Amino acid sequence: MGETRRRFDPEFRAGAVRIVRETEKPIAQVAKDLGINAGTLANWVQMDRLAREQDTNGGELAESEREELARLRRQRAEWAKERAELEMERDVLKRSVVLWVREAMGR
Repeated sequence: MGETRRRFDPEFRAGAVRIVRETEKPIAQVAKDLGINAGTLANWVQMDRLAREQDTNGGELAESEREELARLRRQRAEWAKERAELEMERDVLKRSVVLWVREAMGR
């Protein structure tokens, strides 16, 4: 049987990352003290570093990033419209099948 994955709430994650950041202890030592995998804690620390770097950039996007974001938003809107149309078609087909079955059974 496989092992069950442990889930850690955001407060625990933030606390573990804060310990690494403020005490400057090695990640492996902090992970051992907390009873978690060092690789897991290293991932959390890396995500925190990336988030902090993005915050220090002021959250401003480069021109190419803005263009890509606009393109993705347009594409998402197109897909949402297409999905709505497909859902309507599906619903019509469901209703027609129900009517066809009722008619075939003589009801």
